[in-house]
Amino acid sequence: MNQPRDRDVLIIGAGLSGIGMACHLCRELPELSYTVLERRQRVGGTWDLFRYPGVRSDSDMFTLGFPFRPWTDSRVLAEGADIRRYIEETASEYGVDDNICFGLKVTRASWCSQRARWQVSALDEASGEEQIWTCRFLVLGTGYYRYDAGYQPDFPGSENFRGQLIHPQHWPEDLDYAGKRVVVIGSGATAVTLVPAMSKQAAQVTMLQRSPTYIMSLPATDRITELMKRWLPESWVFGLTRWRNVALARWLYVASQRWPNAMSRFYLNGVRRHLKKDVDMRHFRPSYKPWDQRLCAVPDGDLFEAINANRAQVVTAEMECFTETGIRLRDGQELAADIVVSATGLDLQMMGGMTVEVDGVSREPQEVMSYKAVMIDGVPNFGVLFGYTNATWTLKADIAARYLCRLMRHMRRNGYASACPMAPQGMVTEASAMDALSSGYVRRAADRLPRQGRELPWKVLNHYRRDRRMLLHEPLEDGVLQFAREGSSGKTDKLQPAA
Repeated sequence: MNQPRDRDVLIIGAGLSGIGMACHLCRELPELSYTVLERRQRVGGTWDLFRYPGVRSDSDMFTLGFPFRPWTDSRVLAEGADIRRYIEETASEYGVDDNICFGLKVTRASWCSQRARWQVSALDEASGEEQIWTCRFLVLGTGYYRYDAGYQPDFPGSENFRGQLIHPQHWPEDLDYAGKRVVVIGSGATAVTLVPAMSKQAAQVTMLQRSPTYIMSLPATDRITELMKRWLPESWVFGLTRWRNVALARWLYVASQRWPNAMSRFYLNGVRRHLKKDVDMRHFRPSYKPWDQRLCAVPDGDLFEAINANRAQVVTAEMECFTETGIRLRDGQELAADIVVSATGLDLQMMGGMTVEVDGVSREPQEVMSYKAVMIDGVPNFGVLFGYTNATWTLKADIAARYLCRLMRHMRRNGYASACPMAPQGMVTEASAMDALSSGYVRRAADRLPRQGRELPWKVLNHYRRDRRMLLHEPLEDGVLQFAREGSSGKTDKLQPAA
């Protein structure tokens, strides 16, 4: 085992969140040493993992991109490979790529109050060697789902199927689906992306859903932004477009919660305008209220175009079992298939699956509360970059990273060794940190998610304007976040550049 490698800050994950955090450190605290530990072999996170046909963002790129390095393309929903390239170029521009260690799976993080340091164990998956790292501040940019495997139901009879059964999270690079019959099981963001993309080559693509999802068509390119570029400085254009999209997304969410019936008609009318009159609208009429689950976005109605051209169809039915040649439904109908894609969702996993301990006591995600949706109750010098579930992920992850930089700067100026949120008795509720959504993947993992509290700062707001004010402008010393100075309670190391 090698000698421990010491840093001021360790960041786990080299996706949008982790690279964004590293860039903010370079911009705001260049004197601090840091390293990004990434299990995969290149940056990108989600956008390196998912490689299925048509993979793209389901949020507009002007808010998914970094505010300090704007997305300058006019495409609203970008392809996965382009997003990964954008993250990679951002890391290179800020010199972050020189501070990333790839191929390391972090398995354990242990905080020692006496030393005011984290000790982090990471497995080099190529050599099998365990590496030990130490740091003063630990930041997780690991997202909220397992990279090893997605959610795969136990499909009756799947062992009898003579075709290929594929999960989008592990897409075969050499898959040939030209002229094949494809069934995509699911109705979420992955399914509505796969169906139009595969329908361009497949003989027929069927989207088999148990229940419909709200779908909204967005323009593939932002013509207003293109027009503004002719007359205004690029920085103005990006700022105006970003704030317009933030406001519009917030309005859609609030309106959906406040006037669900009216907004349901609004979404359904949008679908109806894109489809031929003979298409059965029952396949697009969900049983839940708008934004109880994430709204799916399709560029220029490409899903509806594929349906209108008879390259794709939607079937709403309960599945009974697999057969040798396809899928039998409960109503007796059989869907013939050469390839079945199980777009059945994610398997949630908090803290990247690592074990987290504080002075030898394990801190399980479901046993703790989220503080300002950035830190964890009773866990010192520990940040979690967790984005929005009802808006663009990066909006929250970015201001969370800026908050952590603000906190570290405050600690350095005041000689603090640690900062730890401490919740009062009776604050915790049964609501999880992702309680705003009723999606299947959230319900399945409800007992594994951090809790919310009864009031701020333990409640999750999911509100960009209010979160921005709380994280970037309200006092850091709020009576809840407990600071320990250098030399107190056995803490001898303050947050300053490592030797």
